Amino acid sequence: MTDPAPSGAPGSPASSTSRATARVERSDDDWRARLSDEEFRIARGGGTERAFTGRYWNHHEPGRYLCVCCGTPLFASGQKYDSGSGWPSWWQPIDDARLARRRDASHGMVRTEVQCAACDAHLGHVFDDGPAPSGLRYCINSASLRFEPEAGPRR
Repeated sequence: MTDPAPSGAPGSPASSTSRATARVERSDDDWRARLSDEEFRIARGGGTERAFTGRYWNHHEPGRYLCVCCGTPLFASGQKYDSGSGWPSWWQPIDDARLARRRDASHGMVRTEVQCAACDAHLGHVFDDGPAPSGLRYCINSASLRFEPEAGPRR
């Protein structure tokens, strides 16, 4: 299996026509004040949660999943699927320009890390074993996300 190309590389899903994402920069102390210990460990420290323990791995409500750090909308419920991995998985982000990708050679394997392009939060990893039409599996930590329910009809 090969990893998807890093963002900006030939064959990567990022498009040169995607709009830029506004940068969000804060000190570690500020991030610590805004996030729970677990959110900080994962989103700012590059950690991971254990499989089948995150709040969104088996979550099916319609809506959007935002970066827990900066609130950038990253994934939509319509592209979420059960990968069997124990982490929430999507076959496509809302907008490729909202994600950054980098090579991750930790833990004795080579993978493609996915980060929020606005604030560099660690989200998880992307693999090329997902369903059609993209063939990608964005395997994302629940602690790196905040869910925003779809707005219902107004009365």
